[in-house]
Amino acid sequence: MKKFTIALFAAGLAVSATACTASNQLTTQETCERIQAVVSSPANNAGKTGMNRLANQIRPIHAVASDDLKPALESILEFTDEQAKETPDEDKLADLSADYQEAGTTFSSLCGGQQ
Repeated sequence: MKKFTIALFAAGLAVSATACTASNQLTTQETCERIQAVVSSPANNAGKTGMNRLANQIRPIHAVASDDLKPALESILEFTDEQAKETPDEDKLADLSADYQEAGTTFSSLCGGQQ
């Protein structure tokens, strides 16, 4: 009985470890739905606090985002992180602005028709 319990316990640990390493990557549609839920909140549009909130809500989505949207989300995060700083570097913001706008275009083209 003791060996059976140990074997059962070991099997449970193996299943748990496999579940932790399984890929949780979202589809493009799932990524779009999650991002749309975040950006639709009016609280995420108010100044530095809103930028911090927006970035913090996008980070976990970025981690599992579809390959199509991951680069766009990275650009958005870089821009919002710089924008939210106490004293943002205006030159860096100008450089990041083009990528941020391109990310918005990518997001619109991939997610625009979804509600």
